[in-house]
Amino acid sequence: ATVLQSIFEYLLLTLCPESQQSPDFRFYIENHTRNPDDVSRKQVRIYQLYSRTTGKHVQILGKKVNANGDDGGKYALLVVETETFGSHIRIKGKESQHYICMNEKGKIVGRPDGRKQECVFVEEFLENNYTALVSAKYKGWYLGFNRKGQPKKGSRTTQRQQEVHFMKRDPKGREDRMEVFRFTPVAKRTRRARRLKARRN
Repeated sequence: ATVLQSIFEYLLLTLCPESQQSPDFRFYIENHTRNPDDVSRKQVRIYQLYSRTTGKHVQILGKKVNANGDDGGKYALLVVETETFGSHIRIKGKESQHYICMNEKGKIVGRPDGRKQECVFVEEFLENNYTALVSAKYKGWYLGFNRKGQPKKGSRTTQRQQEVHFMKRDPKGREDRMEVFRFTPVAKRTRRARRLKARRN
């Protein structure tokens, strides 16, 4: 079974290279075995969460979580664990190794152990290309931050609020290189067009 799983993983990454270019699909598969008959696969994605309210990124500073992280900041780099093809996720800070969790009072906290249901969120994809994260345990309570970047209580959130809207972004440096590659040729053509126009005049 181990050999077949390795072959599957190799084929997946080899035949689908475009999947590695998006934060939604750039993942690697880990096999966790509790006993010979219990094998589960987990997707692990690495990206940043851009807050629509603050214009900054969600960052996990140990027990404290806020939305004031800079683009490319080490505490804003998130490791998102998802069951294969599922929408239930756990969010861990790559630097702090703490998970985002919501307690029974709706307070957002960071915890080193993310196995409890309080640390599981469900992704909801919105029409405006943003994503909302609702607690898997406390229905209707969302991960959200106010304009100062401080966490909102889950009981005071709704899906329509901008405070709970996030956008997934690649870590700084990866997407920047692609943007330069895409836009440089356009800029050169524009300059040439201006020179030709000036000569004609």
